[in-house]
Amino acid sequence: MTHSVIKKVTDRIVERSKKSREGYLAACEAQMREGPRRKRLSEGNIAHASAGCAVLEKTELLGAKWPNIGIVTAYNDMLSAHQPFERFPELIRHAARRNGATAQVAGGVPAMCDGVTQGREGMELSLFSRDNIAQGAAIALSHDMFDAAIYLGVCDKIVPGQLIAALRFGWIPQIFAPAGPMPSGITNPEKARVRQAFAAGEATRAELLAAEAASYHAPGTCTFYGTANTNQMLMEVMGMQLPGSSFVHPNTPLRDALTAQTTRRATQITSLAKGDNAAFTPACNVISEKSIVNGLVGLMATGGSTNLTIHMAAIARAAGIIIDWDDYAEISKAVPLICKIYPNGIMDVNHFHAAGGMAYLIRELLDGGLLQEDVVTVAGGNGLREYTKEPMKNLHAEADTVLWRDGPTESLDKEILTTVNNPMRPDGGLALLTGNLGRAVMKVSAVKRENWLVEAPAIVIEDQNELIAMHKAGELERDFVVVLRFQGPRANGMPELHKLTPILGLLQDKGFRVAMVTDGRMSGASGKIPAAIHMHPEALMGGAIARVQTGDIVCVDPENGSVEVLDVDLSTRTPSQQPSQPQHAALGMNMFAAQRAIATDAESGASTLGEMPWMPANRECS
Repeated sequence: MTHSVIKKVTDRIVERSKKSREGYLAACEAQMREGPRRKRLSEGNIAHASAGCAVLEKTELLGAKWPNIGIVTAYNDMLSAHQPFERFPELIRHAARRNGATAQVAGGVPAMCDGVTQGREGMELSLFSRDNIAQGAAIALSHDMFDAAIYLGVCDKIVPGQLIAALRFGWIPQIFAPAGPMPSGITNPEKARVRQAFAAGEATRAELLAAEAASYHAPGTCTFYGTANTNQMLMEVMGMQLPGSSFVHPNTPLRDALTAQTTRRATQITSLAKGDNAAFTPACNVISEKSIVNGLVGLMATGGSTNLTIHMAAIARAAGIIIDWDDYAEISKAVPLICKIYPNGIMDVNHFHAAGGMAYLIRELLDGGLLQEDVVTVAGGNGLREYTKEPMKNLHAEADTVLWRDGPTESLDKEILTTVNNPMRPDGGLALLTGNLGRAVMKVSAVKRENWLVEAPAIVIEDQNELIAMHKAGELERDFVVVLRFQGPRANGMPELHKLTPILGLLQDKGFRVAMVTDGRMSGASGKIPAAIHMHPEALMGGAIARVQTGDIVCVDPENGSVEVLDVDLSTRTPSQQPSQPQHAALGMNMFAAQRAIATDAESGASTLGEMPWMPANRECS
């Protein structure tokens, strides 16, 4: 039986989204057609689209008998998580032929890395890259050549951007093919220790580089539980990729087999499919109110990235579904944290996978009534219950044969993965904070309980480098709440501010009471220090954060869900104006000026994409 809170929140979202969801589904239904989609194209159109193909593919494309699968790839070899995708198109093309289909790379999308741009000017493009990715994927699918699509993407903004595009083209089946994590390197606590030692001047730059290189050391996703791996969890929990496919290492026989099996499944869920396993499964039917709530449950149960408090809202709106942070907060109170993966714990996703992984996690949440089983997934079969299985490579069969067996019913390491009845903590560790500063979220699952409540004088800054300079000058050896403003979507693209974590963590370890309040973001790996983030209204839009002054007493209290400036009537103050941008920002950032001008608030998804006509207005649209 579904947990009463999960049912209540789902019903509320269904009612709230009734008009917009109906409009979305009707628009998708109007685009559905029998037979290959390319049959509607003219001879000249098809000739252009098949001219560069091999003879077999050209014959089938022109004959319009086989389904054609579009590949949307985020491959580049600068990023470890996306480097394995270099091989995927050829694997997919061969698997498609073996299963009576053709496959073409429909287009590529950018894939930038917050790990590379952290603390740099490029981070100001990071969040907007999600919508650029969505638009790039839309361009790839705009040719109307494809009966299904396979997405190759892993990291922070890539998967949300691709999923937004998949839902805007929700009338065709679409499926994600992940690359998998790199093998484990040095432990995450050791990496954090060296970072803090460097911030304290107790480690050299060479020692810092050696530690970082020993952590990020091979092809595959970073192994901590940040935004990239949270994305992978969500794609399984929401039924958009095959069961057990998230955390299999790249360049292994099982990963190659899963990629081929993903292709086989893509052919089986097109409108042209024949046989016992055929089942037309357009993306608009997979992502529903229930699957969105399932995603939020997975986010809380695993202590996932705070970036998804922004991305999930944008994803949901792409499917005509409206969610807000009240939904997150209510689900967080009902769903216990049953995983401890760094930064919530010590171990990484490889240890999580070995302890039982996604199959165990989903089984435990289903049996606890927290996940809703009666949803459509790309795997077909018995709804979300199919995702309690794990894949095995069939060593005695062809490359695209994967066998599924029942996943573990017990965790092999209860320090990493436990039960609903004996959780790591009784809630999901995400708090909604409200008060005279606005609305913000805080990830408290990785913050020690004794560090939650901070009441201290504000240090107001408008550039993270100001705090770094103060630290180097020895001016931060005290209790304080750093208020870092003009970091919202409209101001400078809402960069992550994880560069400040080692400094603030060091001061907290010394016994000082420290916290952060910002209209910017923190990394998906954040959590050691209390940080009220994604504050809106943002400073540039007249939010109260623009009225705070250095020395004001700020109280950050996640237990009671509040973030307040004490004993001050902020409405009587004139808000500060955004400081002028440095000259270098006139280069690349000016290319995104139009996006900054129209970006919505964080709770609505910080979107720069045009809304569908049946959607209600965002919280901030002016």
